[in-house]
Amino acid sequence: MAAQQKPLLEVRVETICERGCRRVWDAIDSLGQGIDLPETADRDAAERDWVLAELKAVMSVYGARCGVQQ
Repeated sequence: MAAQQKPLLEVRVETICERGCRRVWDAIDSLGQGIDLPETADRDAAERDWVLAELKAVMSVYGARCGVQQ
C-alpha cells in the first residue's frame, strides 16, 4: 500500500468506528465475507484488507460485546 493512502484509510476506519460498536462488527463481518462498504468500494483488495485488520485491532480491545447504547 502506498504511504500516502494510509491517512485516507485511517480516516475511513475512524468514520466506520464513529457509527458505534455493533456497526463496526457488522462492517468486520461484511469485509470478512468480501462485501464492500461505502468506505472501501473504491479501494483495492490490499487496502480493504488493511481496513479490516485495523477494525479488528480496534475491536480487540472491547471483545465481542457491545454496550447497551450501541
